[in-house]
Amino acid sequence: MSRETPQWTCIKHCGACCRLAPEERADALAALSEEQQRTYLAMVGPDGWCIHYDTGSQRCTIYEERPDFCRVSGLGRLFDVPDDQFDAFAITCCQQQIRSTYGGRSGVMRKFKRAQTAGGSLDE
Repeated sequence: MSRETPQWTCIKHCGACCRLAPEERADALAALSEEQQRTYLAMVGPDGWCIHYDTGSQRCTIYEERPDFCRVSGLGRLFDVPDDQFDAFAITCCQQQIRSTYGGRSGVMRKFKRAQTAGGSLDE
């Protein structure tokens, strides 16, 4: 079943948002407070990935305690996006990050696009 208007949903085993490389995410970094920026920069590993992201299992090791800026639901507040525009905004953000991390034709991108139109997460 597909929807007329896609609804944002996260997919498991993606982690594109955990690629924190500041040189690739200047807009996101600029939207943060000074304290959040310090936390963000302290989380960046030498390879550009978050130090709390386990690339083997593709999972966040501090998921329940992750900072507010790591929560996609908080993106709307950071960027002053009206609630009725959040889904489109979040989908665009995720697609940009997935494209820069894995590629526009990657399996992760295909899985993400299916999840947005399926109306639910495609957790595996």
